[in-house]
Amino acid sequence: MTINGWIQILVYCGILLLLVKPLGFYMYRVFSGDRTLLSPVLVPIERGLYRLAGTSEKEEQHWAVYATGMLLFNLAGFLVLYALQRLQGALPYNPAGMTAVEPGLAFNTAVSFVTNTNWQNYGGESTMSYLVQMAGLTVQNFVSAATGVAIAIALIRGFARASGKSIGNFWVDLTRCMLYVLLPICILLTLAYVWLGVPQTLGPYVDATTLEGAKQTIALGPVASQLAIKMLGTNGGGFFNANSAHPFENPDAISNLIQMLSIFAIGAALTNVFGRMVGSERKGWAILASMGVLFLVGVTVCYWAEAAGNPLVHALGIDGGNMEGKETRFGIAASALFAVITTAASCGAVNAMHDSFTALGGMIPLINMQLGEVIVGGVGAGFYGILMFVVVAVFVAGLMVGRTPEYLGKKIEAKEVKMAMLAILCLPLAMLIFTAIAVVLPSAVASMANGGPHGFAEVLYAYTSAAANNGSAFGGLSGNTPWYNITLGIGMLMGRFLVIIPALAIAGSLAAKKTVPASAGTFPTDGMLFVGLLVGVIIIVGGLTFFPSLAVGPIVEHLAMIHGQTF
Repeated sequence: MTINGWIQILVYCGILLLLVKPLGFYMYRVFSGDRTLLSPVLVPIERGLYRLAGTSEKEEQHWAVYATGMLLFNLAGFLVLYALQRLQGALPYNPAGMTAVEPGLAFNTAVSFVTNTNWQNYGGESTMSYLVQMAGLTVQNFVSAATGVAIAIALIRGFARASGKSIGNFWVDLTRCMLYVLLPICILLTLAYVWLGVPQTLGPYVDATTLEGAKQTIALGPVASQLAIKMLGTNGGGFFNANSAHPFENPDAISNLIQMLSIFAIGAALTNVFGRMVGSERKGWAILASMGVLFLVGVTVCYWAEAAGNPLVHALGIDGGNMEGKETRFGIAASALFAVITTAASCGAVNAMHDSFTALGGMIPLINMQLGEVIVGGVGAGFYGILMFVVVAVFVAGLMVGRTPEYLGKKIEAKEVKMAMLAILCLPLAMLIFTAIAVVLPSAVASMANGGPHGFAEVLYAYTSAAANNGSAFGGLSGNTPWYNITLGIGMLMGRFLVIIPALAIAGSLAAKKTVPASAGTFPTDGMLFVGLLVGVIIIVGGLTFFPSLAVGPIVEHLAMIHGQTF
């Protein structure tokens, strides 16, 4: 580890903290229906969209109606994206002549982008036409991100309201997130990326002659616009197969910094939105502090492991950190930081090959996802995910002091705890059961490039990434097979909607409750004691759930490397 590397990490953290309050204040005004700087331009468009949808900003919904609207909207998005892929060969804006995507891969990709996972069992520049990239993938990048934010806002209303029967309007929340938050910021980001050298064109691929005289086809396309929402919406699906390691998606250190900030910006700002909506910004800062503790521990371990390098390589007399699979224009510190950020959020974009990380360095991204990606997490998804752990933490605190647990004046009772645990436990259900089957099923084992603990880690990482709606991968697994396309798709659906439905049920239950005044026995939830309790609950629940799988994978591989063995 170097001073320069730590400066990069601290500069990133400092800029992110500076963004939390202003972006949080802006989003608070947007979702409260208050006037903003963009209102004169966007309010007429917003109201026109409501008329087309047959709704109104004054129309509120019960949580079940809110959930039904969300599910139907996502189903429609899945069907449209699936159809675009299957009809790709007959549709325009296809200069490379891409043929129809086969059914299994089309299913996997449609589920992947609708659930904000963006797992890619294909190479974007060799599989998807410009039209599918723009009208299919990029559109889902926007609406899946907006869906996550809408659910988070609905859950916040559940905590903030008292004796109510509604938690907002899904169509209004979705529209406002798209119009006032995602689109304006993405326009600015797109212009910045184009200025930095990212392509944005509908022109055909370019043929070039190399110095050796060979012919090479250079893929181009509308990259900058997809890149902007890919990062801001924590989607992660790259226009190119190499993702953010590709120089056309991530040209230099400045673009790399902008991308890392984009991944965390909305998720971190939602903690401030929460504080403002419940009437106590300190409670929002407490949740952000909990996220920050877990994030900094992960960055420290991952950076240390990569900077320390591979003991097997050191035994050959070669000193230095682990640069395998990393871009020299970023180096070890920025690569390790990016890996932790993209898996702490449900982004999945990568600027280095996670499969080439050291055993302990690769374990941190895996742990981040297995904890439910609540360390900032995906836009909206990370926040409603950590609120599930808040419910459990408050319940544990209530047991400690022998009184009914309360949070923000709302009594946390059996119903809320059961729903929270359902949301938390559905992730290991999808991750571990499919992994257990895949490592003994011959057709699934055939897709593994490595044996031993590392091969096991590749399979475990794939199902963890799918259920956590992340989308990153250990590159040694060939996932474009019927087994993996279908089961990974099922895992993505479970990780998305089996969390959302309980979260909305909790929102509806809490919104209907009366607010209880604080008393001398009320557990404080805005100080370091609460931060420590919340971090402890996240680690204990995640550790008890996933320790067996971790012990068999990266930890065993690390111990084997220390003793001079490889797989």
